[in-house]
Amino acid sequence: MKRSSEEALALQQIITRLDGFKPRQRWWRRWVKRSAVALILRELDDHIEVLMIKRADREGDPWSGHMAFPGGRMDRQDVTGLRTAIRETEEETGIYLDKAGHCIGRLSDIVSRPHSGRQPMVVTPYVFRLHTAVSIEPNHEVAEAVWVPLRFLMASGNRETMEWGRGKLHLVLPCYFYEKRRIWGMSLKMLDELLGLI
Repeated sequence: MKRSSEEALALQQIITRLDGFKPRQRWWRRWVKRSAVALILRELDDHIEVLMIKRADREGDPWSGHMAFPGGRMDRQDVTGLRTAIRETEEETGIYLDKAGHCIGRLSDIVSRPHSGRQPMVVTPYVFRLHTAVSIEPNHEVAEAVWVPLRFLMASGNRETMEWGRGKLHLVLPCYFYEKRRIWGMSLKMLDELLGLI
């Protein structure tokens, strides 16, 4: 498909810089709970998009209703975080990344709190590039899936702030609102690192 030279350059920069990128890895991650997610890029007409999902509303889920990337907890049968990202993406969206695309690199580990317990959880993001069209079939964990244009995220005027609070703690945090969907937190941190490669 035809792409603008700016978008084509941006995609090539991501691929080239991911190839030489050294993400921060938590040396202690093998001793804590681990998760992995997939940042899936596709080329459409003259632009590049990244797939995001809105998590279904579920009682007791701290990320209920949040915008996120396909992914989840590493199982014992998962040899690597990459396998976790591929398996969870297929379960949540019906996209089989081994057939529809390929991994072009990974980003830095992010430390998060797990659903339960006091131990931290390490989340590893992997970046994929689709080379064939896909249809999305969300499972019960996903309320919807949406393709977000990178050009929207790259436009500084689209950056906004939000107020977040828990108990006595109140913070002003960066975010995006894409078609009334709020992108913030860990997902935004991953996107910032990805866009920082361009």
